Amino acid sequence: MDYIALAIAIAGAVFYYKAAEHENKSPVAWTGLSLLVSALLIFVVHAGYFLLVAGQFALLIAIALWRTWRENDAGEPKS
Repeated sequence: MDYIALAIAIAGAVFYYKAAEHENKSPVAWTGLSLLVSALLIFVVHAGYFLLVAGQFALLIAIALWRTWRENDAGEPKS
């Protein structure tokens, strides 16, 4: 077992848990997504440390884009 990869996965999960609490969103969903990304990268792709961190960063970008899209979509009047 690669303990550094496990530490990166746990650090990412803790980051997303705290970020979700700060944003008043579901910490379980954000933490679950983080752990899913880490598990896929570790066990399926056999990624290194850089790709683990890049995967967590990509998840951050994806969540930000999703929230931006949803907030803009909710603010527009329906015709």
